[in-house]
Amino acid sequence: MSVGYVTLSRQSGLMREMQSVANNVANISTTGFRREGVVFSEYVTAAGGESVSMAAARARRIDLTTGTLEPTGGALDLAIHGNGFFQVETASGVRLTRAGAFTPNEAGELSTPDGNLVLDEGGAPIFIPPDAAGIAVASDGTISADGRAIARIGLVEPADPADLSHEAGALFAVAGEVVEVVDGNIQQGFLEGSNVNPVHEITRMIEVQRAYELGQSLIERESDRVSNVIETLTR
Repeated sequence: MSVGYVTLSRQSGLMREMQSVANNVANISTTGFRREGVVFSEYVTAAGGESVSMAAARARRIDLTTGTLEPTGGALDLAIHGNGFFQVETASGVRLTRAGAFTPNEAGELSTPDGNLVLDEGGAPIFIPPDAAGIAVASDGTISADGRAIARIGLVEPADPADLSHEAGALFAVAGEVVEVVDGNIQQGFLEGSNVNPVHEITRMIEVQRAYELGQSLIERESDRVSNVIETLTR
C-alpha cells in the first residue's frame, strides 16, 4: 500500500500547486500582485514496517521581483521601485501592499480603493488638505501640498521574507517584525503591475495537470492490482 500513500501525498501537493498557479493567472492584471509558488519537501514515515519517502507541499514562496511600472499621471498613484511595501490599516490590522492607487476618503485621509488607510513612517494616517492645488510626492515618500511638506509615507519590509503571507488580492500579512526600507524609491504618477508572467504560468499549469493525471493513472493501476491479488487469494 506504500505506493498508494506516496502517490496520494504527491497528488495532494500537486493540487495545492494547481490552486496557486490558478490564483496567479487570475491576478495577472491585479496592481501590485506578487506571484506565489509552492515549495515541495520530503519526509520519511513508517508504513507497513518499512520507511517510506513521502512528499509535502505545505510551504509557499512569494516572488518579490518588481513588476512593470506603468505611467498613469495620477498625483496619488504611487509605485515603489525596488524593495519595500506601503503600510495600510485594515479591519484585521496593519497589512503591507505594493498596490499604490491611493485617494483621499471623505475625511481627507489617504486610503486605498477598499477604504484601507495609508500609513506614514510613524504608523499614523495621512491627511491630504482638500483645498490643496497641487500634491507632490518625492522619491523618499515625502508628500507636499502646494510646496509644503505634510507627511512622509513609510516604506517597510519583513525582517524575514519567509514571514510574508498572501491575503486577499495584493495585501500581505507579516508574522514577524518589519524593518524600515532605507533605499526605497517611490515614483509618483505610476502604478506597479503584477509580476506574473502569463506564458510561464500557463506552461506550469499544463505541466502540473499532466503530472496529476499521471499520478491518478498510477493510483488506478495500483488499485486494480490490489483488487486482482485479493480476488486471486480468496478464490
